[in-house]
Amino acid sequence: MSTAESRATTATRRMPGLVPVTETMRTTERHAPEPPPPAPASPPPGPSARTTWAFWRLLGSELGLTFRRPRNLAMLAVLAVVPVIIGISLRAFGSSGDDDMGGIIQAVAGNSLMLTFVSFSFLVLLLMPVAVSVVAGDSIAGEAGGGTLRYLLAAPAGRTRLLAVKYLNAAVYAYAATAVVALSALVTGLVLFPVGDVTLLSGTTISMADGLVRIAISVGYVGAGMAALAAIGLALSTFTEVSIGAVAGTMVLVIICQVLRAIPELEAITPYLLPTRFTDFDAVLRSPIDTGALGEGLLAFGAYILLFGSIAWARFSGKDITS
Repeated sequence: MSTAESRATTATRRMPGLVPVTETMRTTERHAPEPPPPAPASPPPGPSARTTWAFWRLLGSELGLTFRRPRNLAMLAVLAVVPVIIGISLRAFGSSGDDDMGGIIQAVAGNSLMLTFVSFSFLVLLLMPVAVSVVAGDSIAGEAGGGTLRYLLAAPAGRTRLLAVKYLNAAVYAYAATAVVALSALVTGLVLFPVGDVTLLSGTTISMADGLVRIAISVGYVGAGMAALAAIGLALSTFTEVSIGAVAGTMVLVIICQVLRAIPELEAITPYLLPTRFTDFDAVLRSPIDTGALGEGLLAFGAYILLFGSIAWARFSGKDITS
């Protein structure tokens, strides 16, 4: 039998109890064709995209918790009230003719925007560092003390990214505290004192718009200083599971620096102490702006952030998390 005949020959299939069924090539050609294989699905997002999304989601969660916590909101409220008290007090002293604070009264009474710089001078060395220290000192130690640190590390962010989230959260709060003081002082000054051109410490008169720009520069500078302090609080927070210890340690360092600044024999180390740079925001009250002083201060803040950020990373990355 030839090959062509064999292809045309029916294939007989015998099954028990059934009549033999013959199948030819024509019948098999009438069968429905098999469906094509499905197209491959798009590949899932890579690990880098998932990690980035987890980082920003964790940061948003941290910011939400920080700015919803009654303690942190109360500290911001206190910072907002102090410039109002300072403004009312200066207004009352000016009305009574008391000359004990004549220089400050004249500066604020003649320039409503000057109340912002006066408020920074009062708050930047004590009350603002307290608020920032509370948030920064509680960042890691509070999670460890509450037993939630291990659950945070289970997220695909990792220890380094978790530490970065904690620091960014504290830095944002530091800038928020600075902005609250500036805004409260600005509104209070505009309400209680005359509005118009601003006379700088150098005696130069500038427009109100220029004065607002200088206030914005001072907010950025003071916020950077508070962010540097937040790095110290974060580093101390990695060494303890009691948040009050990290907060107290940060404030003790600030107080020690203040004491060292008051000792004339230690004048050589004064420029390297962090609180020394806090008050350099008055460089914006010169004409032209003393950019050299601002630049040196920002470099000092960056050095503190790098130093204590490295300490925090070295401690936290190798720390045995048991809580």
